[in-house]
Amino acid sequence: MWLNEGFASWIEYLCVDHCFPEYDIWTQFVSADYTRAQELDALDNSHPIEVSVGHPSEVDEIFDAISYSKGASVIRMLHDYIGDKDFKKGMNMYLTKFQQKNAATEDLWESLENASGKPIAAVMNTWTKQMGFPLIYVEAEQCKIYLFFCLGEDCPQWMVPITISTSEDPNQAKLKILMDKPEMNVVLKNVKPDQWVKLNLGTVGFYRTQYSSAMLESLLPGIRDLSLPPVDRLGLQNDLFSLARAGIISTVEVLKVMEAFVNEPNYTVWSDLSCNLGILSTLLSHTDFYEEIQEFVKDVFSPIGERLGWDPKPGEGHLDALLRGLVLGKLGKAGHKATLEEARRRFKDHVEGKQILSADLRSPVYLTVLKHGDGTTLDIMLKLHKQADMQEEKNRIERVLGATLLPDLIQKVLTFALSEEVRPQDTVSVIGGVAGGSKHGRKAAWKFIKDNWEELYNRYQGGFLISRLIKLSVEGFAVDKMAGEVKAFFESHPAPSAERTIQQCCENILLNAAWLKRDAESIHQYLLQRKASPPTV
Repeated sequence: MWLNEGFASWIEYLCVDHCFPEYDIWTQFVSADYTRAQELDALDNSHPIEVSVGHPSEVDEIFDAISYSKGASVIRMLHDYIGDKDFKKGMNMYLTKFQQKNAATEDLWESLENASGKPIAAVMNTWTKQMGFPLIYVEAEQCKIYLFFCLGEDCPQWMVPITISTSEDPNQAKLKILMDKPEMNVVLKNVKPDQWVKLNLGTVGFYRTQYSSAMLESLLPGIRDLSLPPVDRLGLQNDLFSLARAGIISTVEVLKVMEAFVNEPNYTVWSDLSCNLGILSTLLSHTDFYEEIQEFVKDVFSPIGERLGWDPKPGEGHLDALLRGLVLGKLGKAGHKATLEEARRRFKDHVEGKQILSADLRSPVYLTVLKHGDGTTLDIMLKLHKQADMQEEKNRIERVLGATLLPDLIQKVLTFALSEEVRPQDTVSVIGGVAGGSKHGRKAAWKFIKDNWEELYNRYQGGFLISRLIKLSVEGFAVDKMAGEVKAFFESHPAPSAERTIQQCCENILLNAAWLKRDAESIHQYLLQRKASPPTV
């Protein structure tokens, strides 16, 4: 199954990149698939790519980010390791040999090994037969780089294709090696002291990198002046964020790096940064300094917001339109005064029919006016939903309804989710939107699910929507006892096809709680200090 789905997920990007190189689609792959797979695969409740299935309900469980997104990511890494020419040759051998027949993973490895002369089976078995991935720690003296991962007794081992690039030519690997032991020394020739050195060119290898302080410091100008390619800027930020989440570095370090993205023009890089700041905002909604993190969001996003403005400029591509929607939505949600006023003005004109909002601006405007609106705003939105003749517009409205903050309105949205007005398959995104909208929304959505469990379970049992509903509703909690409550509820209300999702959610709640205990105070101090002496950008 993984080979079927993982390969399809990888090759769809390959084809788009071939036909439309200007779409920068591999950067989008890293944001949509690669980082999503790493997030799940970092959990104890992950599973290997290759997994044997003992019961039909277990099949549903593996239609997840591991089979699809990690599957696609390790095939992308394999393609890069082998090279395009030998990869095509090996694929041709495989397809010719097994046409009209069945084949297994090992058969593909054999064909690719014969074509490339590289130890494909040995390398790939370390990626498909065990779960997780390595964290590679790297430090450098002049010319010499020291790499190691997980130096312990019972540590899993990987064979890792490593690429190293420098600021001399950021788009070209200066060195390619196969790291087949837990530690290695590598010598890089002709590197000047003022040049940066980066691992994992193109964010292709399925591993995380932790740099020594000096190496990380030297990479920051590459983010500011954009000499690091977009996909590498994204990968660097995402690695740091996940290291903070795991307690390996302080979250304050990540906030400092995020401030270096002030000149960032790339939609996908912003999208990933926005996603991580959203996770942090959700975590800090459990504290009394939630407003301070909103100030940080406004500071990070307002320069790009001012550069983009509200209206499309001549010669823009679709990625600029997507970026404008993302940035305005982020600023509006955080309560950025000018954005909020303009969103209200444009919403009023839209509702009155004076100036219809372009499709790209509707989600951010709807979200902003709802988050900072009242019962009248919600009523107008529900009316727009009823009047919409396109399902796309109905979905757009359904996804933002949860932004409303008042308890009685949140209840109204949840009741609406189960009404005839909403298609059964879309109910999940309405409830999920409420859970992700605010601290009160999260509690209300969880209570609503428990109160209406029978109806929801009968609707979605056996499919992936039950897993999605559970994940969206509970993963934002950050109190230890909530993990126990979720676990206890599903022990008395079993959902076999979502069993693995439930375990993953409980683990994430405990990780969130640990993260909050560990870093909340230092984050608060950093945000207060920034307020006292704002950074010069």
